[in-house]
Amino acid sequence: MTSLFDPITLRGLTIRNRIWMSPMMQFSSTPTGPDTGAATNWHFQHFAARAIGGVGLAMVEATSVSPEGRSSEYDLGLWNDQQARSHGRILDFLHAHGTAVGIQLVHAGRKAATGRPWKEGNHIERTWDRVGPSTEPFGSIPAPRQLTTAEIRSVVEAFGAAARRARHAGFDVLELHGAHGYLIHQFLSPFSNHRTDHYGGSLPNRMRFATEVVDAVRREWPEDKPLFFRVSATDWLAGDTEDRRIGWTRDETVLLAKVLREHGVDLLDVSTGGIAPDAQIPVQPNYQVQFAEEIRREAGIPTAAVGLITEPGQAAEIVSAGRADAVFLARELLSNPNWAQRAAAELGEPMDYPQQYARGFKKFDRVAAPSS
Repeated sequence: MTSLFDPITLRGLTIRNRIWMSPMMQFSSTPTGPDTGAATNWHFQHFAARAIGGVGLAMVEATSVSPEGRSSEYDLGLWNDQQARSHGRILDFLHAHGTAVGIQLVHAGRKAATGRPWKEGNHIERTWDRVGPSTEPFGSIPAPRQLTTAEIRSVVEAFGAAARRARHAGFDVLELHGAHGYLIHQFLSPFSNHRTDHYGGSLPNRMRFATEVVDAVRREWPEDKPLFFRVSATDWLAGDTEDRRIGWTRDETVLLAKVLREHGVDLLDVSTGGIAPDAQIPVQPNYQVQFAEEIRREAGIPTAAVGLITEPGQAAEIVSAGRADAVFLARELLSNPNWAQRAAAELGEPMDYPQQYARGFKKFDRVAAPSS
């Protein structure tokens, strides 16, 4: 059996354990001026605390490849070199404490310019035109403009350029956000992609944008560093539920996974939903793990499981049973940055901690210290 605390090697990178920090949008970048889209002190403390808490991999939140691809004016970006340099202190600190660092690249498409989920004073956020594979709107958000073929090529190039900046910045892992109703997912799903050209219609056509982005990124991303792809394994529409509206399905995800593997993707970060705002999703513990397990088995590619994974024993079972190769945690790490240390104590596993915090972690050390 594989332990939650066993290292894992993907290409030339060895990650110290299977407890990974999900990319969680903080909406805390500078919104205007020369530091627009750059990481701030908030991001530094956000990642530093979880690195000290023992996560093996920390993934920087959805980072836009272009200004118009942001969900809000407070999003991180990677369309210029200053934004790339702003992550230097984070990377240096996390690497010094044994944590691998990834960054997730995104274009929000028709879900762009929706604003951050809270208000601050009387400030009114800027909005901008949205684009998508088709003019199908997302809920009450104003409908997007359909991308031209030339514009699609430009977006693909923007992903490649952002990957190059991530490489120069020193990130260890790159992840493409192809889930949750963002642009790559919008092209994949027939719910949002109504094109009649070679980017729409058939499954190979709907996958074309995703594979072009992967190819552009893989050309810029080092051969010895892993590339992840976050996928919504189902839209929770026809084919996977009783909802008769056509959508992206589990079976299509398996086929996509096989194609992505051949194009240089090393792991699928398996989530679900996000394309239809009113889809009925059966949210409960482990509700998405079955998809990570099936894709891993049927497509022959490593996967990470996400979604209401909250307890150490639960996470350990997912990995040890071979249902996924790692787990990504989000909300649990927001409320408890030391979740990995807690898991080590409960599962009887040794964990390193900085001596500055020894008085706080000695209770874990006594429980989990290896026998001599």
